[in-house]
Amino acid sequence: MLNWKKRTRDARDQVNDSVDDVKSYLGGIWFSRTIVSLIAIYLLVTICIGWYWSQEPDLFSVQEHTQQSAEKAQHPIVTGYTTVETLKQVASTMLDKPGGYLTNDITPPGLWLDNMPSWEYGVLIQVRDLSRALRKDFARSQSQSTEDADLAKAEPRFNFDNKSWVLPATEDEYRLAIKSLDRYLKRLSDSEKTNTQFYTRADNLNNWLGDVATRLGSLSQRLSASVGKARLNIEIDKEISSSQEGSAPVSAVIAAQNGKDAYEETVKTPWLQIDNVFYEARGQAWALSHFLRAIEIDFADVLAKKNATISVRQIIRELEAAQEPLWSPMILNGDGYGILANHSLVMANYISRANAAIIELRQLLSQG
Repeated sequence: MLNWKKRTRDARDQVNDSVDDVKSYLGGIWFSRTIVSLIAIYLLVTICIGWYWSQEPDLFSVQEHTQQSAEKAQHPIVTGYTTVETLKQVASTMLDKPGGYLTNDITPPGLWLDNMPSWEYGVLIQVRDLSRALRKDFARSQSQSTEDADLAKAEPRFNFDNKSWVLPATEDEYRLAIKSLDRYLKRLSDSEKTNTQFYTRADNLNNWLGDVATRLGSLSQRLSASVGKARLNIEIDKEISSSQEGSAPVSAVIAAQNGKDAYEETVKTPWLQIDNVFYEARGQAWALSHFLRAIEIDFADVLAKKNATISVRQIIRELEAAQEPLWSPMILNGDGYGILANHSLVMANYISRANAAIIELRQLLSQG
């Protein structure tokens, strides 16, 4: 009888142990599946958010925005108002677009994105160049005149480190720069503030366009280098010419003896940088198209006098053509005449045409 009870108790304990093992096993499976499901949901959500944040802002009407802004602030639209207000709006769009400013993000999904930060950098380059032109040329009557105090604050703040996350954050510095522009704009539209001016001269405009041409020329070369290209190395000529003074390195002499091939070098954009260069070009073209529309309004008399209005509109048309929607899920890098498209070469075509038109525009402005 005792043995029977003992056996019954042992069997019951074994069953209970088995049940506990099954529960523990099922609990482990449930926990693992829950963790995997949560990770999958998190990744799906971040991918969707990242896709939304990667959408480039649309072009806006410069004239309509300026009119609405002036009416809201109760400012009269004076010469230069459109250019400064457009600079403010372009910089604000860079900061306030979906996802905000992403270049200095340290958490997903912003941390994983690189196309939109490249676009932001392209916009920032043009913002910096125009803010410098405002401080150096547009707001000064001559080289010996005093620079505007607010513009002197805005330019260095736009040149603050674009990747600073905190202490101070990049966005905070750029917003302070926008506030400085706003103060200048308020004084510019006030007829009683006679010491605040915006000078629309051909030489001022020509100086800024020189910076623009340099930027676009560099972009065109970098975009074209997506497939690799051979170019002549002018540094060898410099080394060889210095040999006449007895200071040329041996490599330069050997290169000269090897014939014309020694002057060539192959330049190719790294594969992982191709999409970054492409979106940087998109950003520069987006910002510059707005700036030129503002310039067309503020410098209307100068452009008409130089018969250059059509040239400005042609540049704008080329830059806006570079903003056409991209239907491919990735930046393709096929050969120039290959089966696959090469988006960088297409972009380089528009940038090069715009740059050529800017060079012609500068020649018109230089003529008496």
